[in-house]
Amino acid sequence: MAKEEIKTYIASQPEPKRGDMQELHQIILDLKPACKLWFLDGKNDEGKIVSNPNIGYGFYTIKYADGTTREFYQIGLSANTTGISVYILGLDDKTYLFRTYGEKIGKASVTGYCIKFKMLKDINIEILKAAIQYGFEAQK
Repeated sequence: MAKEEIKTYIASQPEPKRGDMQELHQIILDLKPACKLWFLDGKNDEGKIVSNPNIGYGFYTIKYADGTTREFYQIGLSANTTGISVYILGLDDKTYLFRTYGEKIGKASVTGYCIKFKMLKDINIEILKAAIQYGFEAQK
């Protein structure tokens, strides 16, 4: 089911964002071919839009203070009004992405868990790949 939703979501984006998202989707699948795929439509239980839709890759278990757990994706991909966001979730060190990739990635905003940029041509794709690969490996 997620594969069809992902295909539809990417196809719904205007160019050049559509092409960039398709390329990123393939890059992520090439880095982790057998990963679990997720699609979150951005709506809450009442059907209200609370976030941009997200494509998710891989999974890890979130452990809450009360002892409960929840599975969620490791890497996320989402279109936003100004470009594309790549989420790298579950990292213990919230300064790692910026410290390690922030200066090298090009024209992007790098926070504790998100790399946001306008277009793929504005960034160093090899650096983005390294950050995504780190995100997959950090949860092992």
